[in-house]
Amino acid sequence: MLLEVDNLNTYYGESHALQDMSMAVDEGELVALLGRNGMGKSTALKSIMGLVKPRSGSVKYKGKEVTGFLPHKVARAGIGYVPEERRIFPRLTLLENLMMGVKAGRVGKGGNGNIWTLERIYEHFPFMVGHGKQKGANLSGGEQQMLAIARTLMGNPDLLLVDEPTEGLAPLMVKEVRDILEDINNVGVSILFVEHNLKVAMSLAHRIYLMGKAYLAFSGTVEELYAQPEIRKKYLEV
Repeated sequence: MLLEVDNLNTYYGESHALQDMSMAVDEGELVALLGRNGMGKSTALKSIMGLVKPRSGSVKYKGKEVTGFLPHKVARAGIGYVPEERRIFPRLTLLENLMMGVKAGRVGKGGNGNIWTLERIYEHFPFMVGHGKQKGANLSGGEQQMLAIARTLMGNPDLLLVDEPTEGLAPLMVKEVRDILEDINNVGVSILFVEHNLKVAMSLAHRIYLMGKAYLAFSGTVEELYAQPEIRKKYLEV
């Protein structure tokens, strides 16, 4: 198993944001973490990445304990993180943003021997060709999202954590971002993603984790979730 999260408990002050959260991602999987706003989905990703320190529980990556590691150590272990806010550098060029993603110790260690060079990035993100000098601030929302994903890939992660990749995007850009995530997974990068767009999530995911308030409410395949309308109604519908 590539990622194993076992009985994770995370707090914000006295607020119990994650309660005995357990989930896993295997090599080659594309796994969705779903639920209404405020359920703890982003907190789960941040707890894995070391942006929030769990109070108890375990996060193992490739069999090694990474619980409570600082984010840069988690990144060097092989986990990439694309935050909900994208956080590109607006005053830097597209190329400079990409180069900011290179991680010391990760060059030449991409999953399945696949190394993310600039040339390979341009193959998967053709809109970037010829626009290396364009400032990040001048990119559209969808282009910024794809830049955030591409920047993370420059660190050659084996696992990508992606938080709300299609939020706020026009329908055409939603499809492009959805397709690029599928494309990245098809070439060997495992992905755990949070997504509010149920149609996008269900069309991408191999497996689904569904959250109630701070706890895991469902785990199974897309087909299994489709077969349980009462679960979808209780935890997904407004």
